[in-house]
Amino acid sequence: MLSIIDIMGPIVESVQKRQDLLGYIPIYTRSLAADNILDFDLYVFDGRDMVLFRSSQSSLTSESCSDLLKRNLNRLYVSANQRHEYQQYIRTNISQILEDKSVDDFTKASIVYDSAKELVRDVFADPTKCQHIKDSQAFVESTILYVLKGQNAFLNMLRVMSFDYTVFTHSVNVYTFSLALAHAAGIAKTDELIKLATGALLHDVGKTRISESILHKSGPLDQSEWQIMHRHPQWGVELMSETDLIPQESYIPISQHHERESGRGYPDGLGHDDIHIYGKIVAIADAFDAMTTNRVYRAAEGTFSTLKTMSAPEEGFDEPLLRQFIRLLGPVRPDIVR
Repeated sequence: MLSIIDIMGPIVESVQKRQDLLGYIPIYTRSLAADNILDFDLYVFDGRDMVLFRSSQSSLTSESCSDLLKRNLNRLYVSANQRHEYQQYIRTNISQILEDKSVDDFTKASIVYDSAKELVRDVFADPTKCQHIKDSQAFVESTILYVLKGQNAFLNMLRVMSFDYTVFTHSVNVYTFSLALAHAAGIAKTDELIKLATGALLHDVGKTRISESILHKSGPLDQSEWQIMHRHPQWGVELMSETDLIPQESYIPISQHHERESGRGYPDGLGHDDIHIYGKIVAIADAFDAMTTNRVYRAAEGTFSTLKTMSAPEEGFDEPLLRQFIRLLGPVRPDIVR
């Protein structure tokens, strides 16, 4: 049975991994605004070596940009040592990029996805650094309208998703699924969507207190390790409370994404009436992505089998919301909508 991985697949993964090993990060040429002074060097790959194209603090002219695109150089490269400078540039200019009609939707989705992944990486490196949390909120506010632009925008986000699990890609996938499901379920006010999406993006931040040996264990966790893992929602709330920067509603996805309608979830064993709709939405997005991504200890499950498993009453997901989620995935897998 085909899964979303088979249908969509990550973009240029082999090229990106090869260049990362060489110490360079591939970026989209169209992510760069012409006639700007950049704080990072730009390189082109000539088939064998990286060649400096433009030094930092020099202007990238519109003529240079046009010439690159005419030569089908849709990708440039930034040294991994200047990743932070490039990401700060994207975060500052993301609204302009998403409004640029010359940038196709697939490229926009790729830029949003890559930028969100790097943002989560920064948050996990230092979850109580206020600037990282502020950057997260600003990013959500700047990209939310694009993600909700229409079915094509959502499908483009699916096309660029990585389905090889890391906590960074998982966080962005859950953000995307949660936002789309919330909107489809009738949550229409932008401020409410921002609160939900902020919590969804940060839902696993408590895992920064869990050792790498547990997070990346190559086999099933034992009972003591599960007891530690079950504390990550509580730890996430504690970490975000230290910054005191996100709205109270944004704590809900962090604390409730493992609660279940049956009362068998964790950390508090909440029942149907006690779980907020934000918690119910992110629970569905979190479980679906976790089951349909490749893990160290198991291969990804197919879309149909995952949704069939999640639909069982004992799994404890909100039935109307899960049905809405299945309909949301209909254009990807029409056979799953009954």
